[in-house]
Amino acid sequence: MRTRTGVKPFWHRRLVGRVTIGLTTGLMVAAATVSLGLAANADSGSDTTFRIASETQITTFNPFLSYYDGELDIIGNIYPSLMSLDEQGKPVPYLATSYQTSADNLTWTFTIKSGLKWSDGEPLTAKDAAWTFNLIMHNQVAATSNGSLVSNFKTVTAPDDTTLVITTKKPQANMLYVSIPVSGIAIVPQHIWESKVSDLKNYKNMDFPVVGYGPWVLTANVTNQYATLKANKDFFMGAPKYDTLISQYFTNSDSAVAALRSGQLDQLGGVTAAQFKALQGDSNITTYQQAASGWTAMEINSGAKTRSGKPMGTGNPILADPVVRQAIALAIDRQKLVDRVLDGNGLAGAGYLPPGYPEWFWKPTPSEALNYDPARANQILDQAGYPKGPDGIRVDPSTGKPFDFRLGIHSDDAGDAAIAPYLEEWMKAIGIKLEIQAMGFDQLNVNLSKGDWDMLMDGWSTGPDPTYLLSIQTCATLPLDNGTGGNTDAFYCNPEYDKLFNTQIQQFDTAQRAATIAKMQSILYRANADVILYYKNGLSALRSDKTSSYLFGQENANGFYPLQNLFTNWRTATPTGKGSSSSNTGVYVGIVVVVLVAAILGGLITMRRRSTAAERE
Repeated sequence: MRTRTGVKPFWHRRLVGRVTIGLTTGLMVAAATVSLGLAANADSGSDTTFRIASETQITTFNPFLSYYDGELDIIGNIYPSLMSLDEQGKPVPYLATSYQTSADNLTWTFTIKSGLKWSDGEPLTAKDAAWTFNLIMHNQVAATSNGSLVSNFKTVTAPDDTTLVITTKKPQANMLYVSIPVSGIAIVPQHIWESKVSDLKNYKNMDFPVVGYGPWVLTANVTNQYATLKANKDFFMGAPKYDTLISQYFTNSDSAVAALRSGQLDQLGGVTAAQFKALQGDSNITTYQQAASGWTAMEINSGAKTRSGKPMGTGNPILADPVVRQAIALAIDRQKLVDRVLDGNGLAGAGYLPPGYPEWFWKPTPSEALNYDPARANQILDQAGYPKGPDGIRVDPSTGKPFDFRLGIHSDDAGDAAIAPYLEEWMKAIGIKLEIQAMGFDQLNVNLSKGDWDMLMDGWSTGPDPTYLLSIQTCATLPLDNGTGGNTDAFYCNPEYDKLFNTQIQQFDTAQRAATIAKMQSILYRANADVILYYKNGLSALRSDKTSSYLFGQENANGFYPLQNLFTNWRTATPTGKGSSSSNTGVYVGIVVVVLVAAILGGLITMRRRSTAAERE
């Protein structure tokens, strides 16, 4: 389960959630003042430090288990991969200097760069890559995060230190995207990780400094506060221009904006439309936007089960009826959410892949489109035999149970809080009662993995290759009976979809592959297990008075920058010598904000969640 704030760079796959409560201006200033300096020892103050806001909490640096954006951003910068991506999102060499494929496209031979060393001085060779891939291929725990990317692999060997040979069961069109920074498979040092395999599910990889190889070395982490990285001055692609990078976690986006304004934060992504407009008036800050590379959705639990078909969780069985899910989809005015929640900064949702990648973007035909139509929703529920009771809430005549569903939202996300009242009103109009359950980031993820939910808010993003995002809807991502090995999005499982998934991965012609993927998106759209609400434009801000060479590309006619990637952004960002990056040691620790002002906010948050959509307009 992932949460989100907005669009991520083009090679992120898990859309994320900065927690946002929405402080008033006075509270924001007070909270920011209290939290100053709590991480003053995060860096010495004598070097140049680049501070960014983490998109999520950081719970582990174990690349075999991680899927939160805040974690992946760091993992992709401290561990190498076979390939990287250029500014157009196309594969380019990283560890692999070249590659060859056999005539039948079943054997891929990569030449690995020689002379590299892990940060502890041990040689980095093709054998580390082979060991990493084989572990994921043959260990269920290691496959948790990225198992779908190697499910078609037959063998992986390293005949010598500079040669990696991968054979596949069937041709695999996305091979060059399997191991890329952040959204692909990170290659780890065998000599460090082989002793961790026996207890891999519990290993968080927080033995600092973490042994790796990349533009950065992870040197420290304070849970739910910040992670500290030091520049690898010997990185063969070119050392970062900053000495230190701090990824700071904020429990409140207003506090993050205040930190950006004060110069104690250098870059901030996923801001709201209102914050974006306000920041445009600051001469020290450059605001920029990108086309959506992800989506925000409401998941519907159509029947959580394990890979063997064993039922699990506490989902309401009424939602197993596709008619009920279709009615729910028809009752949602997605364009209104774009207009009211995003202030027009996005597109109404439909297909599973976002518009940032037009080659994969799909829209339903007029005949299959589930446009806002509460009258039709009521009609099909009536025809399905679900009458309304005296209180206007429908009842399942076979069980006598009312249409009373739990909707899990993130208590620390302003987007969820804004969306929930609309959903509550729209569902009430068709005889469904929603019980809004606000809970923390981790708890919502725990509930999802156990199947203990009816409906909940979710979001994902993708890179230029959609394989991973498509894979989380396959039957293979359902958990095993013992609860391990799963990385499902909504417990969806459809053999027809799986067959198409296996077909598209073998299609090297982009047009043919896009046609197959379109069929897959049509299946997901009609299933209504993930009701895509909208695609949010990426709204971000940078302290351009203190940092240069962060962004690449130019704005297009619509005002959008090319989709960025943090592997390049972090490495090329250059201090200007202005501002206070080189001497300011005060760092915001946003989590303290919530503790200090929780009592004040409690009534305000409750009031906002209970207000109707009409009252907010």
